[in-house]
Amino acid sequence: MLKLSAIRVGEHLPERSHQPDTVQLFMYNAAIWNPHRIHYDLPYTTEVEGHPGIVIDGPLQGDWLSQVVLEWMGDNAELVRFGYSNRRASYLGETLRATGRVAAVDHATGMVRVELEVLNENNECITPGEAVVRFPQETA
Repeated sequence: MLKLSAIRVGEHLPERSHQPDTVQLFMYNAAIWNPHRIHYDLPYTTEVEGHPGIVIDGPLQGDWLSQVVLEWMGDNAELVRFGYSNRRASYLGETLRATGRVAAVDHATGMVRVELEVLNENNECITPGEAVVRFPQETA
């Protein structure tokens, strides 16, 4: 169990690597009721929308970021705030990495701010995010 006293600014959260395939994208879009054809129809995606390939969902990348912070914080903490912004498209066949680092720790309130990001194969941030986690106060 992660304790507030052990968390340090600059600490990196465990990274997750993702390379979704067509089945995963189909299942994800079916689950969220997203009918946008850029996530499954290659001719439409390239010929009509002008993308170079099937587009990996922005919300899926947000889910990857939430997984990073939720797995890191464990069951004893509370996710107080979470947000992300998709800044650049990514395409089927790319390997993306979801990662984060501790940006601030307030021992008085138990609040920890975490900066999150999805990186593409060129190590460019395509989806920045942030989370605030409240850890329980430790007793002596």
